Amino acid sequence: MKKLIIMLSTALMLGGIASAQKIAFEEYDLDNGMHVILHNDPSAPVVVTSVMYHVGSKDETPDRTGFAHFFEHLLFEGTENIKRGEWFKIVTSNGGINNANTSDDRTYYYEVFPSNNLELALWMESERLMHPVINKIGVDTQNGVIKEEKRSRFDNQPYGNIIGAVKENIFKNHPYRWTTIGSMEHLDAATLEEFQAFNKKFYIPNNAVLVVAGDFEKTKAKEWIQNYFGLIQKGKEIKKQTFVEEPITQTIRATYEDPNIQIPMVVATYRTPSMKTRDARVLDLISSYLSDGKSSKLYKKIVDDKKMALQIDAVGLNQEDYGMYILYGLPMETHTSADLIKEIDEEIVKIQTELISEKNFQKLKNTFDNRFVNKNATLEGIAENLATYYLLYGDVHLINTEIDLFHSITREEIRDVANKYLNPNQRLILDYVPSKAEARN
Repeated sequence: MKKLIIMLSTALMLGGIASAQKIAFEEYDLDNGMHVILHNDPSAPVVVTSVMYHVGSKDETPDRTGFAHFFEHLLFEGTENIKRGEWFKIVTSNGGINNANTSDDRTYYYEVFPSNNLELALWMESERLMHPVINKIGVDTQNGVIKEEKRSRFDNQPYGNIIGAVKENIFKNHPYRWTTIGSMEHLDAATLEEFQAFNKKFYIPNNAVLVVAGDFEKTKAKEWIQNYFGLIQKGKEIKKQTFVEEPITQTIRATYEDPNIQIPMVVATYRTPSMKTRDARVLDLISSYLSDGKSSKLYKKIVDDKKMALQIDAVGLNQEDYGMYILYGLPMETHTSADLIKEIDEEIVKIQTELISEKNFQKLKNTFDNRFVNKNATLEGIAENLATYYLLYGDVHLINTEIDLFHSITREEIRDVANKYLNPNQRLILDYVPSKAEARN
């Protein structure tokens, strides 16, 4: 009884926090098609300015991969009014920080400044959009930077190419089949004109959302936004191609050799639907239940109790068109990859045939309530979430309401969705092993 009271109290507390954290915002469009979202929070004298472009690695062609990520680097090189090498100096000398990141679906840039530098941030992002300098010296410089990034983060990192190995086997038609960092050979072969054409096609106001979040005066912010972005010419409409993957109807088996490892890893991956769907959210709950941390079903069973693996874990990649639920484990010497898969399958079958307990169901809800609060705990997080919900989900109001969707999921849905997507004939089994040369040494 005491445990039940504590559980209910926790749920009520988290629910209260979630309600109190409602994010207020205003959104509108400029005449050139750029979407603008404003979130005012005067609690600290800080302002975040960010721009998300609807361009990621899925917008590349098979013989020119890596362009979207390349531009994440290239567009810090300078503009007609910001000299090469000056971008970061301007930011730091004015008390700010900035960064950018790329996914398969979008590219995101942001600055965090003291509130009195909002105009500077808006000018700099408008410069990136309107006056980028894309020349040979910048392309050559960033080509070298990205090659080093690939070597350090992927090629020379133990287990560094797992995601790439999974993607190339589970996607046959969709551009998700290649990695975001792309091919160095493709970047080497690309001409300057190709880079300039990519910029002209995707870096346009009607393919972007601008977010300002923090302490600012709204009337003045709107005036500056109009002055710096409103006069930028609207770009040609982008016609996005639709790529459809046929359902997986029999187990895909593949092997990847990694010279940087000594312990083999087994990877079981299920292709999942678009993150915008209800089923994707149900699968998020299933993933958390099975494989989220050391208290999860799989970790407690396989690592703690049976001591069959050094590690068992998972990652869920939720994306605009398709997602992936990737389970991976490192078998102990006396056990095989097949042993781990057998144990995983047993737990999945339990979800498919039995309703999870009310206690575990409530624990899941508490976990997702906590995540919801944490996602919006910082201005940087709020700014990125506002941009993401607008650009990729098509509904910025989800920043406040998505938790209600999770709350509406039932235990019966968890069982049914597990039956729909998590079957042995619907997955990839990847043996990620030491290279044969390494094994001989």
